[in-house]
Amino acid sequence: MHADHLCNTPPARQLHTQRPSRLRPFARRALIAATLVLSSLLLVGPGCSKRHYREAADRQSYRILQRFEQKIFGHTNQFTIDTAFSGRDPKSVTPAEILENRQATNGRVLHLEDVLELAVKNSREFQTQKEQLYLTALSLTGAEFEFSPQFFAESEAQISGSPEGSDIGSVRSQVGVSQLLATGGRLSVSLANDLLRYFTGWSSSGRSSRDSAINILSVNLSQPLLRGFGRNSPQVEALTQAERNVVYAIRSYTLYQHQFAVDIVNNYFSLLAQKDNVRNNYTNYLRRAYLTEYTEARAVDRERRASVDDARASEIAARNGYINSVAGYLNSLASFKLRLGLPISEVIRLDDSDLEDLVQVGLIPVDIDRVAGFRMTANQHMDILNAIDRFEDTKRKIRLAADALKPGLLLTGGATLVSEEPYDYANFDLNQVRYTSGIALDLPVNRLRERNTYRASLVSFESSIRSLSLTLDNFKDRIEEGLRTLEQRRLNYLNAQASLEVAERRVEMNDMLFTAGRVQVRDVREAQDQLISSKNALTQTITAYLQARLQLLLDLGMLATEGSKFWLQDPLAARLTPDMRGPGPLQMPDNELIPPDRFLEPLP
Repeated sequence: MHADHLCNTPPARQLHTQRPSRLRPFARRALIAATLVLSSLLLVGPGCSKRHYREAADRQSYRILQRFEQKIFGHTNQFTIDTAFSGRDPKSVTPAEILENRQATNGRVLHLEDVLELAVKNSREFQTQKEQLYLTALSLTGAEFEFSPQFFAESEAQISGSPEGSDIGSVRSQVGVSQLLATGGRLSVSLANDLLRYFTGWSSSGRSSRDSAINILSVNLSQPLLRGFGRNSPQVEALTQAERNVVYAIRSYTLYQHQFAVDIVNNYFSLLAQKDNVRNNYTNYLRRAYLTEYTEARAVDRERRASVDDARASEIAARNGYINSVAGYLNSLASFKLRLGLPISEVIRLDDSDLEDLVQVGLIPVDIDRVAGFRMTANQHMDILNAIDRFEDTKRKIRLAADALKPGLLLTGGATLVSEEPYDYANFDLNQVRYTSGIALDLPVNRLRERNTYRASLVSFESSIRSLSLTLDNFKDRIEEGLRTLEQRRLNYLNAQASLEVAERRVEMNDMLFTAGRVQVRDVREAQDQLISSKNALTQTITAYLQARLQLLLDLGMLATEGSKFWLQDPLAARLTPDMRGPGPLQMPDNELIPPDRFLEPLP
């Protein structure tokens, strides 16, 4: 474009009759600079909104998670990290709003399935784990982006000169695309445009200018032939590791989901057991209070004053026991609300029907042989699968470190084409193309750092062998310990049932004997203590058995927490074949005690 089209030259007669201001050249320069900057901005489209970037990141990350979940499990699940605040402008979220939210006082009665749903929705810990998985997938989008066409467009406008000399305005623009290849090479194509305008300044005869425009089309290729070729390329390795990290994160998150559900179930039943203890302790207090009143009435002519004091002391102890149990339950309930992510001020009541269902179902056995149990764990537990794959990672690192010891041989090539007059993007003469090609050789003269990295990778590999073997041994120990603990708690439950029967008969008998004056208050008190202890123990042992069974199923990799009332289901019923069943390491058939030599002096 000619300079006259940019600004109008003042008529000569106006220059003779009116002297230009000293600020006029600077104003002209400002106008020219503004025009150049505007021209450069027109080369760039309107920027994307922040919301667009966020949605694009979510689409890519969720798509990655679905793709890998399908490969790992054969199905996908709905996944999102959005919360009630996610769609809002951060500026609109105030501390006052959060404070008001945490002061909710609504009340509700909760069943265990309601609790699990609330925990998944509100738990801060669970949300953090979801975000960690999302961020791992987000990192993979960056690694994958490196192997996608990298489009770029940039422009720079500036003006330079002096008050008395000529001014130079320039716009330098470049557009192109670059592609990282799976072979470790890179290919790029670019089109550059340099616009220059020389302004000679103002004079009595006006202003003159001249233009210069150059368009350059270039293609460049670089490809390593030895070190860093193909799968040994650092960028290819970064993509491979990022993909494997997503696999590890999905497995770990899935295991966390199951462990989280088991922990919530265990906490819930522990609270129900505490509720039962509170009721038992209150019943115990009422009995002690009645015993005190009855003893005082008999002290008129049939009981010693010491018996009244003994009954009164027992009543006070029962009173303290009840108060302490109430306080302990309320403290545990507050901690449970924190775990669920509910406001502490919210009033909740846990329905006791879940404990009644557990007692009605009874003890569900896990009669798997220890060898079969470990084999099952090794084939499907998420932690073991991750440990095996990380062991494979260290072997791959050795290959990459060894490749870095090779000579570097880089193949380069390029072609450049400059436009001819008139300068436009279509006026290229292919006969004027200039090309270059070459090979750069980097001999392994100094490879101290690479040598150290290679040796360190070998040390790391041997460390990974020990780590993998420790992981396997730990799981084998966990399976055997889980089987022992389960049998121990089964026997404890049976003993608690027998103890309760004895305690009930003893209380009934001592009450009658005390009325007949044949036993002392101490005998009645001891019988009542044993009864309360047996009732509390019975509830605790059945919930403890449930905890051991769920943890064992989780260690076996067999616990599915998605179904309704999964804690009452037996996932092994349809999976165990006759050869997989067998006695546990502490099993006592028919509940008969086995002599200690079998455990303390096992046969070879």
